[in-house]
Amino acid sequence: MGIEAAGHYHRPVLDYGWPAGWEVLEFNPAHVAEQRRVAGRRRVKTDAIDLEAITELVLAGRGQPVVAAETVVCEIAAWAAHRTRRVAVRAATKNQLLGQLDRAFPRLTAALPDVLGTKIGRLIATEFADPGRLAALGASRLIRFAAARDIQLRRPVADRLVAAAQEALLTADAAVARRVLAADVALLADLDTQIVAVEAELAALVPRSAFSTLTSVPGWGVVRVANYAAALGDPARWLGPRQIYRAAGLSPMQYESAGKRRDGTISREGSVALRRALIDLGIGLWLCDPAAKAYAAALKARGKHGGIVACALAHRATRIAHALVRDHTSYDPSHWS
Repeated sequence: MGIEAAGHYHRPVLDYGWPAGWEVLEFNPAHVAEQRRVAGRRRVKTDAIDLEAITELVLAGRGQPVVAAETVVCEIAAWAAHRTRRVAVRAATKNQLLGQLDRAFPRLTAALPDVLGTKIGRLIATEFADPGRLAALGASRLIRFAAARDIQLRRPVADRLVAAAQEALLTADAAVARRVLAADVALLADLDTQIVAVEAELAALVPRSAFSTLTSVPGWGVVRVANYAAALGDPARWLGPRQIYRAAGLSPMQYESAGKRRDGTISREGSVALRRALIDLGIGLWLCDPAAKAYAAALKARGKHGGIVACALAHRATRIAHALVRDHTSYDPSHWS
């Protein structure tokens, strides 16, 4: 039985209780499309043509045998995808919130550049969206108001905020902007709560999986490891780190003719989620692992730009992650120095 992977639509067929003795193979959609191209039907796609292409692949011995997925890996994938969606919504909500804040309280971002990244910024957006209230409160009372809510506010920052409130020129839609801003602030708080809850779920699931040893690597926390596990799936499917790296689309494009070879940029053919997870693991090494820092510095000294360095560290992260999961061992810095 050959089944083409199609997002989540193929899962009911894939998980069906097939009789004993049946061999179930899962096919990459890119391989099916390539088989259609080989048959001269690159721009013609019907169910019948897809079935013919899958049949040819089955007869050629292609496809990945389907085995029962580990339950904890499926749970990690579900929660990691949920967190990714919530983080994307939170980023969009922050942009919307800052736009409404510019209408309700002009010049606030000049006095406090990172409004949503600081406690006092969140307090101003929640309680003092109307600059008139903040101007009437004054710096001393603002400091006491913040202290009552466990926020330490220095006098220079308080003076800047009050001065910005006094100089603010309100727009005609400031009143409605404050109402929209209040709704955005409530939504942002709810999203933060959901993301924290998801990270707690991941923190409980990752130690129970085959990827538990990855958290021993400097810079690889629960979220990075969970994203990698969700994108990789069953680690037994992969022959080695080269196949994982290629499946992420990080391998360079190659063109060779008449004995001449030209390497291009990364192919970007493969799983976007896996590519992002590997690059994120590489960045974690770059930031926290001394050996990776030295490696990145050596690449930069040779004139390599940031994109090449990030791909090189992703390649290093791929080899480390595969070895730790395969051998069920913790990270040994001396081995990877």
